[in-house]
Amino acid sequence: MMKSRALIASLALATTLTAQQPQTPSPWGDFVEKDFPFFSSVLDARDVGEGFPKDNLTPRGLILNLGHNLWACFDTDLLRIACIWEGEPGKPPVTPAALAPGSYHVAGQKTKDGQEYLPKPIGKVWLANGIYPGWEVGEKPSFSDPREPALSKEEVGRGPVEFPQTRFDSISHTHDSHVASLKYSVAGCLIDESIFLQGDFGVDSGPCLTWRTLDIGRHEEPITLNICKSSKPINLKRGRNGGMFSLSGEAGAKIEVTEKPDWVSGIRLSVTEKDEASFASVTIPPTKDRQIVYVVCKTDTIFKTRESSDAKPVTKGAYDPVSYWPQTLTTKATLSEKPDAYVIDNIPLPFENPWKRNVRLADIAFLNDQGDAAGVTFDGDVWLISGLKGDLEKVTWKRFASGLHEPMSIVARKGEILVFDRNGIWKLVDTNGDKECDRYEMFCNLFAQTAETREFPNSMKLGPDGALYISKGGQEGTTFGKHNGTVIKVAADGKSFEVIGYGLRQPFIGVHPVTGLVTASDQQGHYVPSTPLHIIRDHHFYGHLPTIAPKEKYPEAITDPLTWIPHPVNPSGVTQTWLVGAKMGPVNDELIHIGYNRPELFRVIGGGDLKSPSATASRRPMAAVVSFSRDFDFPTLNAHVNPADGQLYVVGFQVWGTVVKKISGLARVRYTDKPRVLLKEVTPTDKGLLLRFNAKLEAKLATDPTSYTAERWNYKRTPEYGSPHLKLDGSAGQEWMTASSAYLSKDGMSVLVGFPNMQVVNQMRIGWGLQSVDGLKAENTAYFTPWELAKFDATKEGFGDIQVDLTPRAAATMATAKATAVEGERLYLMFGCMACHSTDGTTVGKVGPSWKGLFGSERVIAKGMKGKVKADEAYLRESITNPSAKVVQGFEKFDTGMPIYAGILNDSQIESLILYIKSLK
Repeated sequence: MMKSRALIASLALATTLTAQQPQTPSPWGDFVEKDFPFFSSVLDARDVGEGFPKDNLTPRGLILNLGHNLWACFDTDLLRIACIWEGEPGKPPVTPAALAPGSYHVAGQKTKDGQEYLPKPIGKVWLANGIYPGWEVGEKPSFSDPREPALSKEEVGRGPVEFPQTRFDSISHTHDSHVASLKYSVAGCLIDESIFLQGDFGVDSGPCLTWRTLDIGRHEEPITLNICKSSKPINLKRGRNGGMFSLSGEAGAKIEVTEKPDWVSGIRLSVTEKDEASFASVTIPPTKDRQIVYVVCKTDTIFKTRESSDAKPVTKGAYDPVSYWPQTLTTKATLSEKPDAYVIDNIPLPFENPWKRNVRLADIAFLNDQGDAAGVTFDGDVWLISGLKGDLEKVTWKRFASGLHEPMSIVARKGEILVFDRNGIWKLVDTNGDKECDRYEMFCNLFAQTAETREFPNSMKLGPDGALYISKGGQEGTTFGKHNGTVIKVAADGKSFEVIGYGLRQPFIGVHPVTGLVTASDQQGHYVPSTPLHIIRDHHFYGHLPTIAPKEKYPEAITDPLTWIPHPVNPSGVTQTWLVGAKMGPVNDELIHIGYNRPELFRVIGGGDLKSPSATASRRPMAAVVSFSRDFDFPTLNAHVNPADGQLYVVGFQVWGTVVKKISGLARVRYTDKPRVLLKEVTPTDKGLLLRFNAKLEAKLATDPTSYTAERWNYKRTPEYGSPHLKLDGSAGQEWMTASSAYLSKDGMSVLVGFPNMQVVNQMRIGWGLQSVDGLKAENTAYFTPWELAKFDATKEGFGDIQVDLTPRAAATMATAKATAVEGERLYLMFGCMACHSTDGTTVGKVGPSWKGLFGSERVIAKGMKGKVKADEAYLRESITNPSAKVVQGFEKFDTGMPIYAGILNDSQIESLILYIKSLK
């Protein structure tokens, strides 16, 4: 038999907060949609007025829309109501200080690191709590944080409460558009809570009440609900008349019980005085029966007439599901007609939608082999997508979920849709089959999350055993958290986790779907000299320390990356994906690494386990990166193989610095069955570099040492941002390497390029200008780190009994050929010019001026010879042969350096480069 119990707490605590400036006008509607029951946010309520707690910070908050511009923040870690407040008309409920709302209307707007500038409630606060659990086990609440401290004891982002059988379960909205249901457990007791507003909302109506309705299951020990904290007195008074309660306007707060007196004695109401503050709480005794408890929060605010959009009636007990987004939208792709082996088909996003919702698509997950997928946006929405196959003639979009906290990754697992955001990993459930999520289940939030603005939920990948791997941002500007800058493995059932790597700045990961090998990139910065590509395993430390840490005080030995990638080549590395199960021709089963700042896909050469398959391969895993595709017009962040067609689908959005103007995009990289000569392996050996290709090479070019260019340099890991390029003697710049010889294997598909004095260094580059026996061009550049040098065995590698000539020689110029712009473009690729100079006008991530529009322009010289000069042929020739003679303003501080090509390029080659530059108008 169910007993109905009503606890009425009438609380009159209020203050006001100055709101932020109006948002910049844009085509999009408000970031916070007024008709949706919740959104997620950090909430900083540490300074909301006299009488309220000064430690009230919520790293993981669900902001509940109670209607009539009234809002409540539920802390999913501490299971507490952080605060309830009345918003200001025409303004959002919280300041748009976070990255997603701050950049929603102004793409590229950044956030300051640390915890100083965080979202704050806008309006008049009615009720607040400090940093202690909303529920405690027993009759005597401690009003203190019971969780294990982070490295900084003052850090409140410590993860969920640690009482046995206590966890946040879900939020759902099957009742009404403004009534969200929260489910959680305390000491095994299941609690279903909803909050709604009661009152007469007419002109000059009286004070209103916020009801916390708590459906409490059976429990064997007392549990205590902590209602609020105030520096003002809190007076308790038991009600005498059943069903009635006072609307007194007295200062302070009142708690009244108004129900049948036969059970009133079972509930203990209390006010605890501690640290010059008063705490209101109620203890509920053990029971075998379900209980309904109402906690009513009262304000003396007089509600005026509201705009209709803010005054939607709330009907408690309406259990019919609500459809928020019934419309289905359609877009049509533009298929590439380029005659290349790999082309890019652009798939428009549903920017024109009934809700004026920005669509900054961050990731997709394929649901089946029929072209159906789910996509997540950085602004917390999830879309169902269909038609991702064939000619992409009709791609349909249906909004599925909303309210998530800056998610950037989504995974489909055996019919489940899982999203990783700052709250944790959610499982999105459609309970009634209307293709809208109505229950957001917390799959795992056991790991900690601070309010640090740059502890982003960077990426999540699925492992072969059903486990989930996540990576978290590691930049810390205020405190040291528990799991900042880590890669974490979450068990397949979500009930446990382990940190498998730490000491990362902003890691983005990839996971092999068969072997489970975990890789990660990172961002150049303090202690990160350039862009690395790591193998993540065994709780290794990867070298990054936050700026607030003591300098160079490393907790353990640093694990070096699989390879470094020069920052000008890949200024912002993000996720990796394996082309397992793909239908992509010669790149099947390879690893693809994604560049974000300058959108680009890189092939990672190194075999299935990232070890060279050569007989003379070194024992240490090494890899090389080679540009694969750079023709994207949107920032690239994630990529996945579509089981419907076996092609690679790439997605991303702009929020941090990129060189492209498009805000977001979705594209298919399609294999056309046309041939393409590709490098398949780079192995550093004691005799030089062993290169293997997927086609037979034309012998004359392959055996000409002048067909290859190479450089090497070191980095230095310091507390400074990034690192200069350093020669082997420690001076600034790169060291040019001149090939002594080149040999073609018997099968015609491998080359040994002989280099004298091979050494272990941080970075090498090898460029080649070859062609196949069929006349197909083979021109590209590979970047790698030769951590070890394998002993070259010519016979085992298929070269026969050859003696490698390593006689040092001066760089010889190649035979003079007719100068053409086409030859200049070939040299641009072969000599690695694209690493430092763009051809599209962009300079972000580059250490040299763009070549587009360069010829004939006026240059302001800041180093070498100051003043202005016209970029004519003489200027270009001098800049190629002696680059430090006239350094353009804006690039004089770069210490990467450019090699001197005098004596390396002949006059015809220099003229070809000039012709190519002149063609880039």
